[in-house]
Amino acid sequence: MNEDMTPGDIEEMLSGRASMYRMLAQLYFKPLTQEQIDALAALDLAELASEEGSPYADGYNDLYRYLRRRNTGTRQELAADYTSVFYGAQTYEGRAAQPFESLYRYDGGLIMGEASGEVFRAFRQSAVKVKDGLDLPDDHLSFIFEFMAHLCDRALEAVDGGDFDRASRILESQRAFFEAHIASWFPRFKALANKLVSTRFYRGCLKLTKAFLDEEPESMREGIEALSSLGNAA
Repeated sequence: MNEDMTPGDIEEMLSGRASMYRMLAQLYFKPLTQEQIDALAALDLAELASEEGSPYADGYNDLYRYLRRRNTGTRQELAADYTSVFYGAQTYEGRAAQPFESLYRYDGGLIMGEASGEVFRAFRQSAVKVKDGLDLPDDHLSFIFEFMAHLCDRALEAVDGGDFDRASRILESQRAFFEAHIASWFPRFKALANKLVSTRFYRGCLKLTKAFLDEEPESMREGIEALSSLGNAA
């Protein structure tokens, strides 16, 4: 842990984490639009894929290799893959890889299970709610990622205002939510989805997500320790 992290360093970390969560939320929410595909292709994915030793490189390489060959049929191909896997049209040994926490916890295997209620209560406690008109359970991976981005935003606001203790409490809460509602089931979801996706693009998305989530416990720990140090020095 870098004990010399400045408020600016912490803000940069929080901003970067929020941006990654929002990008991942977009990828898992619904089939991508042409505009979203073009925006992803416009990123410097080749450079990101070439970063030696980066845990993200393999995932970014898949995205880069796929998108550099995009054509008029790319959107339809990605939509078909997304629909087949994440809408549950296709199964592996009788199981669909829909991105709902309830399908992977408590051995229930049912949408709108106990986990959905837990996530709903966590959202309500933080005074957030899923946007009206989105007819999906709260424990959809996209909503969970958006919530994590929202908590990063709140912590960022606290740091910007010099309230390091509040920022630390937000990150503690975020860490608990992460352990309960992401780390507890994402590996099972990824393993199943990997058996079903057909495009290199979505294989890359799954790799990228895993690489990011693998780093999250350490990122949150570092942030909490740095904020505690700043709070004690204030």
